[in-house]
Amino acid sequence: MAKNKNLIYIAVSLIAFLVLAFLYSTPVFTGKQLFQHDIVQYRGGAKELIDYRNNYDKETYWSDSMFGGMPTYQMGSRFEGDIIKKVDSYLNILPRPVNYLFLLFSGFFLLGMVAVRNWKYALLGATFFGLSTYFYIIIAAGHNGKVNTIEYFAPLLAGILLVYIRKKYVLGFIVTTLFFGLQIAANHPQMTYYLFLGLGFLFISELVRAIKKKVPMKHFLISSGIIASALAIGVGLNSQRIMANSEYIKETVRGKQILNTETHTAGNTGMDKESILMWSYGQLETLNLFIPRLMGGGSQEPEGKEMMEKVQQLVQDNVSSQAEYDRISKGFGSLTYWGDQPGTSGPAYQGAIVCFLALLGFFFASKKYRYWILGATILTILLAWGSNFMPLSDFFIEYVPFYSKFRAPSSILVVGELLFPLIAIIGLYRFFNSETLEEDYKKKILTYVGGGTLGLTLILIFFGKSILGFATDNEKVYLPPFLLDYLVDERFSMFRTDAIKALLYVGITVAVLFFALKQKLNQNIALVIIGLVSLFDLWTVNKRYLNDDNYVDKIFAENPFQTEGSDYLAEKVGDNANLQSILASIPVNKTLETIAEKDKKHYRIYNQVLGTTSETNTSYFKASIGGYHAVRLRRYDDLLNEYISKVDSVKTPKILNLLNTKYMIFGNPGEPQVVPNPKANGNAWFVSDLKFVNTPDEEIKYIGEIDSKKTAVINASDKSYFDNRPVQADSTATINLTKYEANELEFKSQSKTPQLAVFSEIYYPHGWKVFVDEKEVPYIKADYLLRAVHVPAGNHHIKMIFEPQVIETGKWISLLCFGLFIALSAFGIYFIYRKRDKRKTEISTDKPV
Repeated sequence: MAKNKNLIYIAVSLIAFLVLAFLYSTPVFTGKQLFQHDIVQYRGGAKELIDYRNNYDKETYWSDSMFGGMPTYQMGSRFEGDIIKKVDSYLNILPRPVNYLFLLFSGFFLLGMVAVRNWKYALLGATFFGLSTYFYIIIAAGHNGKVNTIEYFAPLLAGILLVYIRKKYVLGFIVTTLFFGLQIAANHPQMTYYLFLGLGFLFISELVRAIKKKVPMKHFLISSGIIASALAIGVGLNSQRIMANSEYIKETVRGKQILNTETHTAGNTGMDKESILMWSYGQLETLNLFIPRLMGGGSQEPEGKEMMEKVQQLVQDNVSSQAEYDRISKGFGSLTYWGDQPGTSGPAYQGAIVCFLALLGFFFASKKYRYWILGATILTILLAWGSNFMPLSDFFIEYVPFYSKFRAPSSILVVGELLFPLIAIIGLYRFFNSETLEEDYKKKILTYVGGGTLGLTLILIFFGKSILGFATDNEKVYLPPFLLDYLVDERFSMFRTDAIKALLYVGITVAVLFFALKQKLNQNIALVIIGLVSLFDLWTVNKRYLNDDNYVDKIFAENPFQTEGSDYLAEKVGDNANLQSILASIPVNKTLETIAEKDKKHYRIYNQVLGTTSETNTSYFKASIGGYHAVRLRRYDDLLNEYISKVDSVKTPKILNLLNTKYMIFGNPGEPQVVPNPKANGNAWFVSDLKFVNTPDEEIKYIGEIDSKKTAVINASDKSYFDNRPVQADSTATINLTKYEANELEFKSQSKTPQLAVFSEIYYPHGWKVFVDEKEVPYIKADYLLRAVHVPAGNHHIKMIFEPQVIETGKWISLLCFGLFIALSAFGIYFIYRKRDKRKTEISTDKPV
């Protein structure tokens, strides 16, 4: 009976999560969809991939849409036999963001049930975790892969705790394998990496407990073996994804550096230190886990508009010279954010009540949870400081494997956002239900922690101006007193409002706990009050960053690259800032559409109007030399940095010709100007001269100096390629593209002498095969980043196909691991039931006749 009752409560909790998720996302009821910046960029960059899938009912793993061409492994490609991704799609079947919110809530609910085995506390913890502000910020931005990964954090930890703490070996194995596999399938390895940095403390904690004989060493070894097996199978379920990305990453900006420059050393792996640490959390800024606008909110808070109007008025009234105006301009950053990061969409607010209860949890929770959660929390906060705590950051960058492959250390706070709610509900449960915690101890800790928290908040409210400053160093240097004083006053007002709320919320929680301790308040009522106040707190803060303004009509969400303006469209857009960007891009989009319709051949476009590396409008209509992707090929990134980011009137056109840039767009978004480029090299060409160089630095240097239509720059390491392959000039030789698909190109050539054909296609050493007259032939790299192949004299048919072997190999490993997972799970369940039946038989035979 009790078991059935518990199942009812669990079902009711899940329904409550569904209701909460829909209530937060009410525009989905009217058919509206989220407008997410990164998803808009994805739609443009993945257009060729999606069109290929729709036209041929199969997948392409290469696309020419962005950055001259790159694998699609991180552009939304699908893998045949990827069963675990199908499971993920079923779990995320609800409309976005209802799917994410529901899984965040329900995933933590499972963790809570494992940790405290009480549905009330699991329900409370689920709202603590599922309403963490950072999740709503990244949903609004369109970081879907990141939030998709985070939603499996809690159930994965639940599986591990089932094994280590609850000794439920079979169930723990199943849960751990399933949710680790799902987490990897979500395809945001940075979040998974950060989670396991934190979980390392759990492993150490369990090892120490085994050494101290708090638990049997046999149990620790069995548990560690089970978890290791589960993690290995979880990796195996994603073999295609992992193997393809591992192969790809080595060739990208996350892999080895190729050039020797002021900031790069050839052979070093990962990104440069400045890029890694750019988004580092300030030390004091960490307190915005407790007070959301301690350092301001996002760079674009609603108050910013009124502040800007006032600033403009103050400047107009007080500034009389251009020199003074220029000086003031140097001091301006974000009006509503004054922290250490270059900018932010909002604070990683955890909730005043959650932070307070987490502090209590470190005193009330049992030691098997307390110490590892404390260690993991401290490490993640210190790492989040990044450049503001260089001793630790330097150590991790230099010595901890893979750490240097990730940027934005501030995002590691997601681990704390998982562990704070966990330690909060564990501590709260023991506060109410533990028989080992004495009342005097509870009262003392509650008094000290409550008094300390409220006291610190009061100090910040009364003395915050002198402690926090409310201005950046840059602003203090360049802004005159009349502007600086105004900004400080406005910012302090924003902070004070949130600080007073935190004071109130914590005060209510302290009072509730004291009344419950005195038995003047029922435990259930206390939990309801805490839950409702925390829900109101987090809900209202989250609505600043993800609200009804983030939803748009379906037509805008699914086709953000509009090409025709109208009064109806303008009316629909209204004052929605997100949609206004769509209107502003209409002239550029129309220009791109016109080019693509008039000239259907294969070529690339250089779009300087929207920012070469920050837009995919171009890619939506035609192949672009730019794009928007954080993990682009290293050689192409080097080219961009050397020749495109810093424009040279002589060298940059040479590079654009090399990349078959047939059209260039200049001007401004309202009046784009198309400039045809008749000097583009075309899709392929024969060269008569070879220039051998010794280093990559020489390769990239000379491609900006040579006539690439006549000469190819070849690294000396490929000199042996020409031992039996002579190259002779023939002014009448021709080579032309006859067929173009994303992953297959065909050419026809004619020459009287042997030739070296250079293709305006990006060199990638894994998966591309070249055939001359149906016979596979080797190819080499030319001009630092292009493909080249020797072509004999005569008439020939040349074909290039992208068929990465890693995809096929990974498919069979994935299927094998899935079969192993099913078999082991079935055997484990069978073993449990057989053992249970055997026990029942023994009991029945022991009964007296």
